[in-house]
Amino acid sequence: MSSETAVVTGGASGLGLVTARHLIKTGRSVVLVGQDATRTRAAADSLRGLAPAGSDAAPPRTYTADLKQWSQVRALAAELAADRDPVDVLINNAGAAFPRYEQTPDGVECTYALNHHAPFLLTHALLAEGMFTREARIINMSSFVEKRGKLDATDPDVAGTSWNKRFYNQINVYATSKLVSLLAARELAHRLPDGMSLYNANPGMVKDTAINSNAGGLMRLTAPLFRPFAITPDEGVQTPLWLASASPAPRPSGGFFSESKPDTPSRLALNDDLARTVYTKTAALLGVEPLAR
Repeated sequence: MSSETAVVTGGASGLGLVTARHLIKTGRSVVLVGQDATRTRAAADSLRGLAPAGSDAAPPRTYTADLKQWSQVRALAAELAADRDPVDVLINNAGAAFPRYEQTPDGVECTYALNHHAPFLLTHALLAEGMFTREARIINMSSFVEKRGKLDATDPDVAGTSWNKRFYNQINVYATSKLVSLLAARELAHRLPDGMSLYNANPGMVKDTAINSNAGGLMRLTAPLFRPFAITPDEGVQTPLWLASASPAPRPSGGFFSESKPDTPSRLALNDDLARTVYTKTAALLGVEPLAR
């Protein structure tokens, strides 16, 4: 029986690399996606030799992509498809909180591009390529901070460009990007092929990760205040690891999970009509064919 394949974005450091390390130790073949080729290869090298004795896991493979750019997300999906190695687990881990308003070459806000558009587009592109196995699991790294999201439920901004016309608060922008992603995932879960599952994993407040210590701006300034209450990266990855491996597959698909069990997100995140609107607007923005419900 061949080893399951797990793709981890943002796999060169932080929670992505820690997640990959644990996955390899369970005998999975791991594919790391990072923005910097040298760092990502070094990360893969650090994982060699960790597979259990007798495992048929393949050596870690690497791909390079700036996931803020839609063209590079599509190119990554095409590269993965060209290798014809079916994906059992996709962990959309890459994320960031940018300290000031910036737009990508696609004309969207950078935080939304990485935290919302990238996992949405990569998931749909791999679905279109037929790259997921029948019981594949897609895990989006979410955050309890989504409760601070500032989203207009009557006209949700899925591009993030409205932040150019209102006060750009780094934490609120990050929170709202996670809320929008959570809503889109809630709707996508209803549209996935039978047998597949989609989850939103909240790692909690984790110390020594780029999202809080290297983000710059307000998040970097406040990170030391929360450090005494933060958990270790090894503790933070337990929920996505459980979602990737628990048998039977956890329920509900499309749900929000903390501490390896279902959790309750914000009231907005549970709005099915809003979820449908966010999903369809995001698909239209990215030029993606929506899956049938």
